[in-house]
Amino acid sequence: MSIRVLVVDDQAMVRAGFAALLSAQDDVEVVGQAENGAQAVELAATCNPDVVLMDVRMPVMDGLEAARRILADVQGPATTHVLMLTTFDADDYVYDALRLGASGFLLKDALADELVAAVRIVASGEALLAPSVTKRLIEQFAVSGVRPALSRERLDGLTERELEVMTLIGRGFSNQEIAAELFIAQQTVKTHVSKILAKLGLRDRVQAVVLAYDTGLVEPGS
Repeated sequence: MSIRVLVVDDQAMVRAGFAALLSAQDDVEVVGQAENGAQAVELAATCNPDVVLMDVRMPVMDGLEAARRILADVQGPATTHVLMLTTFDADDYVYDALRLGASGFLLKDALADELVAAVRIVASGEALLAPSVTKRLIEQFAVSGVRPALSRERLDGLTERELEVMTLIGRGFSNQEIAAELFIAQQTVKTHVSKILAKLGLRDRVQAVVLAYDTGLVEPGS
């Protein structure tokens, strides 16, 4: 089955370029294009995209509000994922968008292959952050001195091993790195990650990172 993509950007040439690039892929189908967040919300409800490729800064309704409405739409498909596009790696919206459930961020100057790969990764249920965005996000935590916004009790259902894995996820470790750190197999790590997401009701790994900070499990700069 093809990956159904909704492309959202207020610049016509950029929007058309992304659509053309993705339509050229054998496994991708562009099911709609929108020039602002309001149109995106309407189209997402009717064309059932697997991935919404969404610009952050747009008139009428920005990408953040559009993402919030799309992901909160209980009538919409549970498999819809939002991949945010931004021009600036220090975009103020990054943390808020991840909290809302966006599956990741990608810079607009990413290479064509990187964009296509990002859409495939997000469609598969994985999360993605451009390295420079990840770096800035961690820097913002450290500089702002973010304090836990949620009680640690949210994590009470996790086993001791799952807490260890959750902590390493919050610190940005990959499955391979977690396996090496804990001296366990990568497949075992994958199993732990799946159980963590299921127990905590999280969409993906990015939300696990955010929750690790929100509950104080991981401290800025750790």
